[in-house]
Amino acid sequence: MTKRLLAAALVAGFLAACVASALQFALTSPLILAAEKYETAETVAPTRVSANALIVFAHAGHDHGGEPQWQPAPGLPRLAFTALATLVSGVGYALLLGAVLVAAGREVTPSEALKFGIGGFLAASLAPAIGLPPELPGIAGAALESRQLWWVATALATAVGLYLVAIRRGPAAIGLGLALIVAPHAWGAPHGPEEISAMPPVYAAQFAARSLAVAFAFWAVLGLAFGWAWGAVAGTKGTARRSEVSA
Repeated sequence: MTKRLLAAALVAGFLAACVASALQFALTSPLILAAEKYETAETVAPTRVSANALIVFAHAGHDHGGEPQWQPAPGLPRLAFTALATLVSGVGYALLLGAVLVAAGREVTPSEALKFGIGGFLAASLAPAIGLPPELPGIAGAALESRQLWWVATALATAVGLYLVAIRRGPAAIGLGLALIVAPHAWGAPHGPEEISAMPPVYAAQFAARSLAVAFAFWAVLGLAFGWAWGAVAGTKGTARRSEVSA
């Protein structure tokens, strides 16, 4: 069971990373490069990236002030680092997706894994983006630690809420699930001071929309590929039950 899970996660993570990297290169990288030109023109002070585009999918931005954080050099080193980080994140998310499928006792098929993949998109990308939309470099934001904490709390609360609503069901479960989904947004996401930027607002809007589109493609491919690889690795498709976890 463990070897099968790992093998399927490696295949799914690799395929999803390939698709996401290609889409990032075509859709979001040009906007990031354009935004960096405005940022360079506005300030000569070093800045640091707020979040890896894979951990908080495309929630890029800068935490102004403090010591500069290491960044890969522009060009090929940056592309290679981004692709590698996407691959690592893809395998990690695939392992999590597979573990949830097995623990829930669901039949691991492409269609079932796709449903859970869409749930992953809702929890890890769409819900956090409601409070903290993907940001381009040069946009002021709250402290990095507070944003990361809110993102993790929102993703976890949304994931548990979706599980209660879609799987456990029942009036009490649905009520609690909806409350968990709404709670992080009722609390409010951390935001930095408002600043006027020379960067055209359309860049920020396009980046947020494209980042979410890339994230959706990533999670969809991850789910479909995991469901396919689960059956292909073992030669036959089976049903994952709770009792198999210890096998």
